[in-house]
Amino acid sequence: MKIGFLTSGGDCQGLNAALRGVAKTLFGAVPYVEIFGIEDGYRGLINSRWRKMEQHEFSGILREGGTILGTSRQPFKTIRDFDAASNEDRLTTMVRNYHNECFDALVILGGNGTHKTAYALSQCGINIVTLPKTIDNDIYCTDYSFGFDSAVAKATDVLDTLHSTAAAHGRVFVCELMGRKAGWVALYAGIAGGADVILLPEIPYTVDSVLEVIHKRNRSGKNFSIIAIAEGAMTRDMAEKPKKERKAGDISPGQELVRALENRLDQQDVRLVIPGHFQRGGDPTPTDRVFCSRLGAMAGELVLKRKFGYMVALQGSSIGAVALSEVAGKLKTIPVENEVLKQARLLGISLGE
Repeated sequence: MKIGFLTSGGDCQGLNAALRGVAKTLFGAVPYVEIFGIEDGYRGLINSRWRKMEQHEFSGILREGGTILGTSRQPFKTIRDFDAASNEDRLTTMVRNYHNECFDALVILGGNGTHKTAYALSQCGINIVTLPKTIDNDIYCTDYSFGFDSAVAKATDVLDTLHSTAAAHGRVFVCELMGRKAGWVALYAGIAGGADVILLPEIPYTVDSVLEVIHKRNRSGKNFSIIAIAEGAMTRDMAEKPKKERKAGDISPGQELVRALENRLDQQDVRLVIPGHFQRGGDPTPTDRVFCSRLGAMAGELVLKRKFGYMVALQGSSIGAVALSEVAGKLKTIPVENEVLKQARLLGISLGE
């Protein structure tokens, strides 16, 4: 068996742990397996950049962040673009390179865009198994994606450290966290980090509602407030506009909120913190290491059984397989009836409504 491994899209904690899980399963089951690492995501498949990997290369990487294969963003909308060098579109090039190298299957680790491309490849007859990777936790048909728990831990650490300096100076801190279309990181980190307000892409907010929380805390003797805002959050007024008019120029949602609060808080400093890619980096949490190992083992099992066209997924407490057709092109945002939202409200956390 000749299997290609590929990591695509934004990096996150757990990629190496998941690669290790698949490799250990394959190497341990059959003596004749060959694993080739495809470099820098789909670009490597397009440009024929891969190398044979030995068993020892998957040792000692369980706790390492990033990816030993490298990664890149190759937007799904560009895979049908014509490439003058190959005289064909990129999807055709990937299919041709796969067959020319005589791969038996590809194991692909990635997020939403990665899965759309993986499904397109599978429709072209390529044998594919995928693993759900994204800190945003917005991949359809899986309760969690790997990298999410680690990103929440990083974001929570930032919120934790803001409390002491906020209290010392009586400030309002706005912490802008990753999550352009889905607010899972902001929601979970906001609860874990003791945020007073959590603002999400799924729930448009008003500045008045945020000010109400700040004033209420000040009146009760708590002279500081912590606000967790997802990078895709927007005001109610902005949400009512057509999509093409929603972009607020060169400022981020966090910057926009800070400006609005500064204009209406005369006696209190408002500061913005953007941890950015800090949330993607570092070692995976123990929870993610276990999760990645389980996903990797299941992915390896699917390859061995030649059960292709599936993504491994967590549903309830079990790891199973979901058809790529059920995953590709779908986004898992926070539903309005989500229990965590309800419980956040019961805890006294404002969602800006």
